[in-house]
Amino acid sequence: MTFHSRLSAPRAVLFDLDGTLADTAPDLAAAVNWLRSERGLEPTPYALLRPTASAGARGMIGAAFGLAPGDDGYEELRLQWFDRYQSAMFVHSTLFEGVVELLDGIRAAGMEWGVVTNKPARFTDPLLPQIGLAHAGCIVSGDTTPHAKPHPAPLLEGARRLGIAPEHCWYVGDDLRDIEAGQAAGMVTVACNWGYCGSIDPATWGADLLLDTPAHLLAALRETVAAQHPAAALA
Repeated sequence: MTFHSRLSAPRAVLFDLDGTLADTAPDLAAAVNWLRSERGLEPTPYALLRPTASAGARGMIGAAFGLAPGDDGYEELRLQWFDRYQSAMFVHSTLFEGVVELLDGIRAAGMEWGVVTNKPARFTDPLLPQIGLAHAGCIVSGDTTPHAKPHPAPLLEGARRLGIAPEHCWYVGDDLRDIEAGQAAGMVTVACNWGYCGSIDPATWGADLLLDTPAHLLAALRETVAAQHPAAALA
C-alpha cells in the first residue's frame, strides 16, 4: 500500500484509548458481569460484551441488561458500574501488541502523540500510568471539554494542548464516532481494525486509512514521512 500520494505527514498523532491503544474490555466486562452476579444472573458472554467496549457504560449495560439511557434502572446500573470498574481497572487491561513500538517510532521521528478519549477523567487519570501511557503529550478525557466525541471539541483541545494545528494531526480510533470527530476537526483519520469497532463495518466509516495492526500504522507513518520529509524518516 502507498499513503504518501494523498496524505500529509503529521506533526502529531492523537489516539482514542479503549480499543485503540489499550485492550480494556476484560475489566470493563468484568465490572458489568459483577452487576449481573449481584442480581443472581448468569454472566453475559465476553464475546457479546467485547464489541461494545468502546461505548463504555452505554455499550456494556446495553449488552448485559438490554437497557439504554433513559430506561428505568439504567442510571442506577450506570453509577454502580462506574464504582465497580473504578475499583478494578488494572486487573487485565494492557496495551495492544505493537503499541509500544508504535509510540517509540512516533517519538523517534520527533512527532508528538496524545490521548483523546470519551472515558471520564476519574478513570483515565489513574489508568494511563498503570498501563504505560503516562508519557502522553496530552490527555483529553470525556469530561475535559463540554462535548464528547463525535463532537470535534476534544480533538481540537488535544491539538491545542500540543501546540499543533489540527490539520497537522492524525486521529486514530476504533469507533465510528472517532472518525466523525476527526473529520469534523479537520484531521487525517485512521480506523483501527484491531479494536472493538462495534456493529458497523469500519470499511463504511469513510476513514482516510483502515489498518489491521499498530505495526501497519507505524508503516504508514514511516512511508508518509519518508516521502515528504526524507530527513525525518522514522527509524
